[in-house]
Amino acid sequence: MNLPSKLIEDAVTEISRLPGIGKKTALRLALHLLKQHEAHTEALALSLTRMRQEIKYCKTCHTISDDEECSICKSHKRDSTTICVVEDIRDVLAIENTNQYNGKYHVLGGVISPIQGIGPEELTIESLVSRISESAKNEPVKEIILALSATMEGDTTAFYLGKRLKETGVSISTIARGIPVGGELEFTDEVTLGRSIMTRINYSQE
Repeated sequence: MNLPSKLIEDAVTEISRLPGIGKKTALRLALHLLKQHEAHTEALALSLTRMRQEIKYCKTCHTISDDEECSICKSHKRDSTTICVVEDIRDVLAIENTNQYNGKYHVLGGVISPIQGIGPEELTIESLVSRISESAKNEPVKEIILALSATMEGDTTAFYLGKRLKETGVSISTIARGIPVGGELEFTDEVTLGRSIMTRINYSQE
């Protein structure tokens, strides 16, 4: 794409790095920002810079947070005896949008994928085990819900977690397969996802 301005070209290049944004869409966005009041564009740039520099990850569940501990983990209104294990932050947002779950979360930071070189040690699995053990001192965790995408990697991760957590003695369940096999959790509609949470079944490796 040959543009008359190197500044516009650089902006288009950076915007097009975003997922799902092609060069033409990036150009439209860049020109739109150029037409806006300078204060609006500066506010956008500042918010993105602050997000990148100041965002934290919850020390307990590993989701994004403005503080050391996220609002869900700090809330006394949430059920601390139930932990929903998800792949990433987007899945937390998807489940929260269903308004069908009142427990807490644990974000793995991915799924086991030998092809991509991701093993159990790259995920927050040991943090989860420690969290369950520590909970015995106050309010013991009673149930772990495995809310992972119905993919080969998701099933592999669920199987590993089932074996790893068996020694903790907690009940392990998985969300009902209302989610299509091969489907990603974040793209599942809220009704289906909410129903899957509510009708979860006991997780068995047999």
